[in-house]
Amino acid sequence: MLTPEDAKSFVRRHFDDFVNRQDLSAADRNFAADYQEHGPDVPPGLPPGPQGPKQYLAAAFQRFPDIRVTIEDIVAEGDKVVVRNTWRATDRESGQKIEFAGIVIWRIADSKLAERWAYLQAPHPVH
Repeated sequence: MLTPEDAKSFVRRHFDDFVNRQDLSAADRNFAADYQEHGPDVPPGLPPGPQGPKQYLAAAFQRFPDIRVTIEDIVAEGDKVVVRNTWRATDRESGQKIEFAGIVIWRIADSKLAERWAYLQAPHPVH
């Protein structure tokens, strides 16, 4: 089991690689084979394991090529890491800049992301 500090570093690296660097291969390194998503933001029909997040983010990168996430707070205890974050992006089609915040709870098992619970604001325009 990772220490709380190691778990926080792992999640920080994950967000930076997978989202900010748009490195879809990070999914294969970071998600467990039986990874599960929970939350209303998850589109129906995503495949299990790392393929689900890869599909989800690949689609987001197409629509929002400059998407970035900033970790505002991060807390770890036991096998969970909780992140409060802010997402910013520009819609490729409309040119509209958007922003939304969220809270994500990750469960880590065997040094991999095993489950995710996300609570995200609806995106709103930034002027």
